[in-house]
Parts: sequence; C-alpha cells; structure tokens
Amino acid sequence: MKGSRNGFVRTSLASAVAGVLVGGAGAAAAAGFQLQEQSASGLGVAYSGMAAAAMDASTAFWNPAGMSLLPGRQFVGALHYVLPKKTFASSGSTYDAAGSGGDAGVAALVPGLYGTWAIDPQWSAGFTINAPFGLATEWDSAWAGQFHAIRSEIKTLNLNPSVSFKLNPMVSLGAGLSYQQMKAELTNAAPGTPSGPLPGGIVGAIQNPVVATVQGDDWAWGWNLGALFDFGQGSRVGLTYRAKIRYTLEGDLSYSGAAPLAPAAQAVKAKVDLPDTASVGGAHQVNAQWRVLADYTWTGWDSIQSLDIESAASGARLSGVELRFKNSWRVGVGAEYQWSAPWLLRAGLAYDTSPVRDEFRTPRLPDSDRTWLALGVRYQPSPTMWFDAGYTYIWMKDAPSQLQPAGPVPGALNGTYRGNVQVLGVQAALRF
Repeated sequence: MKGSRNGFVRTSLASAVAGVLVGGAGAAAAAGFQLQEQSASGLGVAYSGMAAAAMDASTAFWNPAGMSLLPGRQFVGALHYVLPKKTFASSGSTYDAAGSGGDAGVAALVPGLYGTWAIDPQWSAGFTINAPFGLATEWDSAWAGQFHAIRSEIKTLNLNPSVSFKLNPMVSLGAGLSYQQMKAELTNAAPGTPSGPLPGGIVGAIQNPVVATVQGDDWAWGWNLGALFDFGQGSRVGLTYRAKIRYTLEGDLSYSGAAPLAPAAQAVKAKVDLPDTASVGGAHQVNAQWRVLADYTWTGWDSIQSLDIESAASGARLSGVELRFKNSWRVGVGAEYQWSAPWLLRAGLAYDTSPVRDEFRTPRLPDSDRTWLALGVRYQPSPTMWFDAGYTYIWMKDAPSQLQPAGPVPGALNGTYRGNVQVLGVQAALRF
C-alpha cells in the first residue's frame, strides 16, 4: 500500500502542477489558454489584422509600431465578459458512475488598459496593462475525472511599456518590454481514508477522497517587436513578434479533508516556457466607407512538451507529465463600414487551431479547434471621445478524451468534450 500510495501522490502532484500551464484554457476564447480579448474594437472583427489595424491605443499591445499613427495622447479602457460552456460525455471511463462533471465553464471579466503618447513627429510611447493568458474551469467535486481535475484557475498580469519610431513616411518600428506574473490554483481529488476494496481490486481509499490543492506563482520578463509598412491610400501591412516567457513557478501542494495519505504540505516548483507568437496582418481602405482586414498568426506552443515537477527543497525530480503541445495557427478576416459620421459597423470571421493532441487532452485543458463569428460597433460623438462594443460567438469542435494514465487510482477518462464561448466586450477611448 505504501508504494502505490507514494506513486499516486507523485502522479497527483504532477497532474495538479501541470494545471498551472493549462488551468484556464477551457474558458479562454483563443486556442490553448491564450486570451485574445484585449480590445473591444478588435473583438468586432474577430481580432483580424490587428498587427496593421491601429484602431486606437490598444495597438500598444497588438503592434507598438502602430502608435506612430496615433496623434496626441490616447487612453483606452476595455472590459470583456467571457461566458464559456464546457461539458463532458463520459463513455467507458473508470468512474463513469460518478457522473460527467456538469458545466465546467467559468464566466470571467477580462480588463485591459492602454495609453499612448505622440512625443514628437517621430517618437511615440505607450503602456499596456492586460491579461494575455488565463481564465478557469471547474468540474463537479465528484465526477468521472475528479482524480485528474476539479478546479483549475490561472491568471496573468502583463505590464508592458513600449516605444515606436517613425523611420520615414512608409516604415515605423516598435518595441516593448513585458514584466508578467503567472498565478495559479489547481485542485483535484486524492485518496483519503481506506474503507475496504472496490470492484476490480482498486484500493478502497478512493471511496473517501480528499482534495489536493496546488498554488504557485512567478514573475518573469519578456519582450516584443513590431513593424508597420504604410503604402498609402489606407493600405498597410504589420508584422509583430512576442518572445516566449520563461517562468519558474513556486508554490505549495496541500490537502484538505480527513486523514490524507500524504504530508499536509509540500513545496514544489516547475519550469514553464510560455509560447512565442508571430503575426502578419493587413488593412486596406477600399473607399471612404469600407475597410477590410486580414491576418495570419502563429503560436509556438511546442515550447511545452512535458512538465517536470521538482521538490523546492532538494531539487529532486518528483514526477513528470507528458503534454506534447504542437504549434498552432489562426487566420482571420474582417471588415469595417462607416455607416454615418458617428457610427462604424464591424464584422469578422476567424479559425483558430488548438495545440492539444487528442491523446493528451486533459480536463484542465479540454481544448479544440474553434471558429469565431464577430460583430461590433463604434459610436464617436466627438473627435476626442468614442465607445466600442463587440460580440463574438465561438464554436468549438467536439474533442475526444483518451486519457489512459499509468496506475489504477486516477482512472481512465474516456469520452467527448463539447463547448462554446460567448464574449461581450465594451471600451471607452479618450484623445487629448
């Protein structure tokens, strides 16, 4: 019993800390656990062509080179309400009788603040405060996958000053520096007090599970670059790159409930490389009323292949989890229509691929390819003030679960994930 107990503690620890990587992705609107929800103006075109759009001060995040197109000083405050739905239909799982977990989608508010300042005709500066990764999933406390995941929450905070330089009327360059926090809380069931054998010879401890909780965080540095090429008559191409950010997450593993079969708390750490991204976007002013936008964005999720869990005290490797993420891409197209002097209408369509492979999909990241359909509007009552709103509905492809973990306690988790996401965004902008 002692050997299997220690083995499960290690497996549980690895699974829980792995959730630091993937904890909020089930609710994230972008593939993986990336958050595209950075501006309500961009939401209306499904974030198509953001590297070239330069719609407002949020370009300080999307492409700092775009700040060269913004006169004076601008301030933008954005807020998004993300409403995900994620369900699981279990079929042939070890603990089918425990249920399918209900709706794991967790609604969340995602804020963003942006400011830009045209210092002189060549130089501009900006600042971003936003959350580029995050959100959460929460399954029922007792369900077929409770030993894999119950609650998974990840939050990020990105502080990102940036500058742009207008090299000539055609070319602008930009760069930024990020100081970013990653914070996570993950829970899953773990064996509790033994109460006799279960059918199939599975240890009776799982009849009275306790809850294992991992909490961890870290701050790390990153950087981003951008370029904007203005060909005149409203035609632009933008290029952006965001470097990967390397974390060493540190935190504690603890247990709640009666008589856990592990120490009350254990300090752990794990190294994590969040992915780099690259995007090329285009914007073309067809006439006085119509503008079209398009983009292709690549994300280097293969920076996450496995997660090695170490003791914070000794540095000894406790366990590892295979994730084997693959690189992902998205394409988007959008349009803006100037209906009247104060009113601008938007629409967009995008397709986003997932980095998750079917055989490694976990209930912490029940992710799949998705299709975006977006609508938006801008109302500008004066040259110095305007308001944007956008709505997006995201269809997620049905995704199989084929988890077959080593060891009897976590149990096989077989079935199908289904889900969708709705996003409503609003923002206000001032120019002075």
